Amino acid sequence: MRKRITERRLLLLIGAVQFVNVLDFMMVMPLGPDFARALGIPNARLGLVGASYTAAAALSGVLGALILDRFDRRKALGVVLGGLVVGTAAGAFATSLSSMLGARILAGAFGGPATSLSLAIISDVVPAERRGRAMGAVMGAFALASVLGVPAGLELARLGGWRMPFFAVAALGAVLAATAVTLLPPLRRHLGLRPEPGSSTGALLRRPAVALALGATAAVMTAQFALVPNIAAYWQYNLGYPREHLGLLFVAGGAVSFAVMRLSGRLADRFGAAVTAAGGTAVFVAVVLAAFVFPSRAPPALALFVAFMAASSFRMVPMQALASQVPAPQERARFMSAQSVVQHLGSATGALLAAGVLEQLPGGRLAGMDRAAWFAVALAAAAPALLWRLERRVRPRERRTPVPATLAPHAPAAAPSSQASR
Repeated sequence: MRKRITERRLLLLIGAVQFVNVLDFMMVMPLGPDFARALGIPNARLGLVGASYTAAAALSGVLGALILDRFDRRKALGVVLGGLVVGTAAGAFATSLSSMLGARILAGAFGGPATSLSLAIISDVVPAERRGRAMGAVMGAFALASVLGVPAGLELARLGGWRMPFFAVAALGAVLAATAVTLLPPLRRHLGLRPEPGSSTGALLRRPAVALALGATAAVMTAQFALVPNIAAYWQYNLGYPREHLGLLFVAGGAVSFAVMRLSGRLADRFGAAVTAAGGTAVFVAVVLAAFVFPSRAPPALALFVAFMAASSFRMVPMQALASQVPAPQERARFMSAQSVVQHLGSATGALLAAGVLEQLPGGRLAGMDRAAWFAVALAAAAPALLWRLERRVRPRERRTPVPATLAPHAPAAAPSSQASR
């Protein structure tokens, strides 16, 4: 029998899972100009590569919303990590835009459920009063992927070609998948809970709190990915940042984001998610306008990039911490899968809309980023209002039902009160 695992150790393990999962997604964007040259892909079409991943993740999330809560979360996590490894490795063998899109579709089909299961496990283990800090710590994998993973990937690509980072991440993912399946205990508490009245997937999605949470998610992700897939090309060709120093952007941005995520989680626990997210949104809007709409003749490219990543990270943590309080334990994987669908559909929508308004000019410069930026600003501004309404509606049961600091493999769970009115 597996030993009991503490909350802290479980968070470290889930954080490592998220590190590989996020790195698989994040590294493709800064590598875009490299493999675009090698495969003959126009820079203005790089958004399609990101959109293919997110669209596949959204479709797999629909299936996950129907079935993930039926399985031991440990076993399900092992399966999706294995699929993610295969999809990542397939990217290294791409020979054209179509084959790269196919590889990213495969990776996205398993990467989306990996995130849903990771967040469901955190929500199962960590009480609501510590949820913001826990989410901030685990979502810090995004920042660590920027600080460690993306610069390492860029250096591998510089030394050994653009295919090397795909092979490296696939190998790391295989090791981590085996580690997670070996060290995690069975996670079956949710299987012993009786379904609540009105707990079908359709009824879940019709709840006002769920609609607000998914609406805020859509606004944030669509705004973000109207800009992110093209950010490496824009910084190089429009802002004049040198390719050989591109890794420094992600080191600096990721380091600041890691600190900001932990801070925003603590602030969300203390002052509320809506207020915390509103502060991050205000900074996000200011940075987007300065970088994409009104750039100066000699823009401070490094400072703008760091501010963009920090503001983006700051508003994501309180949103996710608040959303995690919406579903009951036996609904969490379903809700997280539905949220993953919305996240990835929003990401794909933002990337596709941006690709539709962008045009590659001579020398690689991108025209139309100002229009994409205005679209991002308008959507980002809507998120705090949705979160404020959601925060007023949610009454987290976890504050009344403490969760032990250690997770026993087969510990029974008390049946929670009804959540159908949320």
